[in-house]
Amino acid sequence: MSESVGVLGGGSWGTALSILLSNKGFDVDMWVRNPDQVSSMNQYRENKRYLPNIGLPQNLNVSGDIEKTLFKKNVVLLSVPTHAVREALKDVKKYIKKEQIIVNVAKGIENDTLLRISEIVKEILPNNNYCVLSGPSHAEEVALEIPTTVVSASSNKDVAEYIQDLFITSSFRVYVNPDIIGVELGGALKNIIALGAGISDGLNHGDNTKAALMTRGITEMGRLGVELGANPNTFYGLSGIGDLIVTCTSMHSRNRRAGILLGQGKTLDEAIEEIGMVVEGVKTTKSAYKLSEKLGIEMPITDEIYNVLYNNENVKESVNRLMLRDKKHEMEVIGKNNIYNW
Repeated sequence: MSESVGVLGGGSWGTALSILLSNKGFDVDMWVRNPDQVSSMNQYRENKRYLPNIGLPQNLNVSGDIEKTLFKKNVVLLSVPTHAVREALKDVKKYIKKEQIIVNVAKGIENDTLLRISEIVKEILPNNNYCVLSGPSHAEEVALEIPTTVVSASSNKDVAEYIQDLFITSSFRVYVNPDIIGVELGGALKNIIALGAGISDGLNHGDNTKAALMTRGITEMGRLGVELGANPNTFYGLSGIGDLIVTCTSMHSRNRRAGILLGQGKTLDEAIEEIGMVVEGVKTTKSAYKLSEKLGIEMPITDEIYNVLYNNENVKESVNRLMLRDKKHEMEVIGKNNIYNW
């Protein structure tokens, strides 16, 4: 199979997937906005800032030339932070052909519009097929070919299966799913819960606390997701509970690490500066909070994390408020048990 892929963005995840595809023998060009990073990656054949100590294959081309990156590519991999997606798409729109498939791997919700990335893509590139690739997958492990499993979601079954075939390897297993809404929201919302798990760790709370946050967190994620049209079963799959587990428990997770720093008493600015990379959950918390208010959805964990991030609430007091909420029945229904196919 002869394939060609243009990758937009030179972060850790875009780099890891570029390495994966290049190792399969595909033609891969990566566009990186920062000229210094382009020079460094070409000189040292390594992404020293975002994915250090992992070599770049010789057939992976890195440049600052958007037109060259996208020329005659079957697939365009969108691997920029959520807040930069709209600007990046506007930059590349004139070079995109309608037959090219847009594959998004960022995880978030746009702050101002409260749109998911598929909705932003639909606005700017309405004629292109779209797929989202998501799941429990740290870039550091994927680049080292540590066994990983993700999901490819598209409204078009043929597109989902095409992307499944494109990315699948002996160490990177890909499932398919028709539920774009659920897969995108699972990948975005779990970052909020991961911030909470990190805060819990920073406060030296134990495994009991983290287990409670994760379990109630998946219910909260599903509650908002179903209201927005997602299949509730998606949240119990790879892009929901799978991604939640890995993000809440690993030190690879920027969201968890940022939460730990907050729990230890650092300010949000101090935490972000120390992490040194985008912490998607910070902006996603604001979007989810706005959505929950707009739709009248109860999301207590999100509410408290929003208060910590944006209202300078004391983290210990936020935990107390969660524990002292009105009594609830655990077996609440978050939506119809709707199973559907393409």
